[in-house]
Amino acid sequence: MQSPQVQERSPAPMSSGASYDINDWQKGYQSQPNEYEYWIDDVEGQIPPELNGTLFRNGPGLLDVNGQRLHHPFDGDGMVCAIAFSEGRAHFCNRFVRTPGFLEEQAAGKILYRGVFGTQKPGGWLANAFDLRQKHIANTQVIYWGGKLFALWEAAEPYRLDPYTLETLGIDRLDGVLQPGDAFAAHPRIDQSSTESAPTLVNFAIKPGLSSTITIYELDTKGKVVQRHSHSVPGFAFIHDFAITPNYCLFFQNPMDLNPLPYLGGLRGPAECIKFRPDKTTKVWVIPRNSSEPMQVLETQSGFIFHHANAFEQGEEIYVDSICYESFPAVEPNQDYLQTHFPDLQPGQLWRFQLDLKTKTVQRQMLESRCCEFPFINPAKMGQPHRYIYLGAAHDPEGNAPLQGILKVDVTTDERQLWSAAPRGFVSEPVFVPRDGGTEEDDGWVLTLVYDAAHNRSDVVILDARDLNKGPVARLHLKHHIPYELHGTWTPQCFAPSEGDRPIA
Repeated sequence: MQSPQVQERSPAPMSSGASYDINDWQKGYQSQPNEYEYWIDDVEGQIPPELNGTLFRNGPGLLDVNGQRLHHPFDGDGMVCAIAFSEGRAHFCNRFVRTPGFLEEQAAGKILYRGVFGTQKPGGWLANAFDLRQKHIANTQVIYWGGKLFALWEAAEPYRLDPYTLETLGIDRLDGVLQPGDAFAAHPRIDQSSTESAPTLVNFAIKPGLSSTITIYELDTKGKVVQRHSHSVPGFAFIHDFAITPNYCLFFQNPMDLNPLPYLGGLRGPAECIKFRPDKTTKVWVIPRNSSEPMQVLETQSGFIFHHANAFEQGEEIYVDSICYESFPAVEPNQDYLQTHFPDLQPGQLWRFQLDLKTKTVQRQMLESRCCEFPFINPAKMGQPHRYIYLGAAHDPEGNAPLQGILKVDVTTDERQLWSAAPRGFVSEPVFVPRDGGTEEDDGWVLTLVYDAAHNRSDVVILDARDLNKGPVARLHLKHHIPYELHGTWTPQCFAPSEGDRPIA
């Protein structure tokens, strides 16, 4: 592999030598209790007039309940944002997903439910022991499919929202396919590869235990489940994401053990009861999408993976590009996430895994050593060989740090482009939007939300995906901040209201 060639466009880092101030980063974790709807009028640059559609984003909007802080952001109630683009203008709307737990806690003015990542009810362990109720927080992903907008959280069913108003319409069980309590994960993949049939949405669910069950769902463009099959795998399976090819679904089973006793006793949340086992291997489950064929398992050295960029087949081999950590970023009961000391933590890095189905072996190669997360590709390349990966990345090339830039990795030439919002900007996941009629893989835009600590607000930043070095094509300044979000998707359907149809704040 060639030495990476990085071209950067960014402000100068802070004089202290760090690219960020920890106090600036912390401010991005303020709750946003307000809901807004307005046309965005404060714009630097020009919104491309051919950019028409809607960017949906989801993430925890509340980091406290009436002043009682959550132990971890991942326990926060989901707040969905919609930025709808139409003829060079953009409309913003945000709403909380009104689950029963959200409404109950808002009415009570206090925390009523324990969180997966350690949030406890007031009153100590006695108030929390043996209370195993889970609040559906619907805070991880949002996607428009089959004429419906879904807010997703991996531990429960999807919530359906109105795509124009983001009003909560209720749980959607996919025409009865999902039973009460069934899960529908927050990382669906859309297979656009077939030229003979319409695209397919592929998703999964995990039922963990001493033996875990992986259930795979495939939905047609009308939202109907056309295929469903389940597979049992030995051991506790903590799997957040997966990858697809035309023939396979790929699951990396991280080497983890679960001791539920501290959770049952009211001392810890479930995620705090997980222990990473570096002495064990990572298992890669290769499950055929044709359920009549047997699944295979390969093993590789330990590591922890949250997110995959993509996978593709070449002969008897499958390649998977993923963000890999040296170990699980542990969640501890006595830690304050706002006091994270980034230099002490191992960074997530981009790796390529080469799975040989004939020899049952796995080889791996680091593609990018810079701290990075939230990989995104051109959706048309899902399950197919890809050239470009866009990631949220640290400003500096070494060490761990908050994500302040958008990195473009060319896996063919090993070249890089980095646009950075440092020192006072912090980015979210990049979302690639293809240009209508574009013929090149990187012909389109990259959209991301950037928290601007200098003005305590968030910006919608539009980058030219072909050349990040140009800097933003446009920066849309919101009237407020959005807490750091998790994931988002783009749909070419524009859900901006006509200015005379609804009141605009």
